[in-house]
Amino acid sequence: MKIINIFLIILFAPAIISAQVESSFGIENRDAVYYQDFLNFAGEKSIQTRVDVFIQVPYNEIQFVKTEKGFAAGYSVTISVFNEDKSTLLSEKTFNEKIEIKNFEQTISGSNFNLSLRSFNLSSGTYLIRTEIEDKDSRKTSSSENKFEVRDFTGSSGISDMMLVAKKTVVDGSNKILPNVSRNVLTKKEGIPLFFEVYKNQPGDVKINFKIFENENRIYDSTEVKKIDSGTTQIFFTIKELELGLGNYIIQLAVVDADDKIIGTIRKSFLSRWPGVPSSIKDLNKAIKQLVYIATEDEIEKIEETENRDEKVKEYLNFWKKKDPTPQTEDNPIFDEYYRRVFYANEKFSHYIEGWKTDRGMVFIILGPPNNVDRHPFEFNTKPYEVWEYYDLNRQFVFVDETGFGDYRLITPMYGDTYRFR
Repeated sequence: MKIINIFLIILFAPAIISAQVESSFGIENRDAVYYQDFLNFAGEKSIQTRVDVFIQVPYNEIQFVKTEKGFAAGYSVTISVFNEDKSTLLSEKTFNEKIEIKNFEQTISGSNFNLSLRSFNLSSGTYLIRTEIEDKDSRKTSSSENKFEVRDFTGSSGISDMMLVAKKTVVDGSNKILPNVSRNVLTKKEGIPLFFEVYKNQPGDVKINFKIFENENRIYDSTEVKKIDSGTTQIFFTIKELELGLGNYIIQLAVVDADDKIIGTIRKSFLSRWPGVPSSIKDLNKAIKQLVYIATEDEIEKIEETENRDEKVKEYLNFWKKKDPTPQTEDNPIFDEYYRRVFYANEKFSHYIEGWKTDRGMVFIILGPPNNVDRHPFEFNTKPYEVWEYYDLNRQFVFVDETGFGDYRLITPMYGDTYRFR
């Protein structure tokens, strides 16, 4: 049996700003500037489980400095494993990563990343795993804490966690795979490549059932028969011929033996993407409405009136292609930055309406982050208010919370600022 090894390289792939972990507790998103994934595998020559921890850091989230040979960046990673209530530190690994490249454009791209792997041997149970990244030059830190269930593989049969695969290759006769840590999948282009292990004392045929769910509605169901060896069998499989929209989906994998006894069932979430569309966009129709601050009514109507989904995507991408300052590259920084601001506005300014619809969200999306924010939440005999200052524009915007429930309204008109995205 050829062993499939995991290889870590610098690769071009889509990226967003979040840290994600899947376990029986589900996905938790944090204010982290990296992706992460924790995976259970049966340990070698041990009753403990091997937990692989992957850390993927996009280039545009770390600081590069000019060197004689090009550009260099460095950061440290700390992975800490605690018991469930975080009262005891059980294991910790700290290591440094260094990146050296020649091309400046690569340093500012969210499509380039560095990937790290560290493994821990742990007994079955629930743990709290904390990860932290510190940029060596900016000293900026980012961290994430997630509860994770380590599974027990001491029985006669079982299956590992499921890994989404970004790339598979063969080197010197051995299969090697690069994990898709971000879980962004271009289903139309590549399907859904998967890797997992089946553990069984006896060889024979097993049935592997794949299901895909959208909001718990089953939209895909297929079963394959595979021959497995005794011990560990590594399986690489690609689910093809999928027509998925933008957004979050769940894939479920179940393995059943010849006697219809379930060997194991696992689930994993992923984000279905379309080529050219930022990964933060999960609803095309909503993304079109969010163009209100950069497009005219006629431009929006032209896209919305297109009934065929593929044609609507084409019109939508054509709109952004016209605004691409670097059409010779795959990245469109205007496209990415606009929806990064939409995402931030939703995170910071939402109350009873979504943040992108609020006055603060509008100003933030159109003009970007202010140079200074002067907050006055508790002044006597005055309603809460904020003053945003943009020094290079010589502009000042005042927002007043008229209701006391975080509904800040703009009282300074935006003369001439409509569609002034910068």
